[in-house]
Amino acid sequence: MLKKYNRLAKTKDIDSVFKYGKNNFSNFLGAKILDNQLVFNRFAVVVGTKISKKAVVRNKIKRQIREIIKQEQPDFKTGKDIIILTLPAIFNKKFADIREDLIKVFKKARLYK
Repeated sequence: MLKKYNRLAKTKDIDSVFKYGKNNFSNFLGAKILDNQLVFNRFAVVVGTKISKKAVVRNKIKRQIREIIKQEQPDFKTGKDIIILTLPAIFNKKFADIREDLIKVFKKARLYK
């Protein structure tokens, strides 16, 4: 679980990232990124019902993505709002594949220091 201050939870914040954020996509993951005026990053993970109708499967994918974020976050530049989007191709992917693809998205977005 991400710390509370690292979660992007308010609807107006999420809407502004969707509206004004820049897109970065790879094979089965994507990210919308927008600068915030804070000294830390905030994250949200979106896994829609197109991935799976079962909440258990969607929640497992969210947990895996959050764990990857937690591991990689110390190396990130600060001051960003980031929404991680999943595409239907993520269904039945292994943790290592998801990690590799998410790191590719982060590098493409130049989030690393």
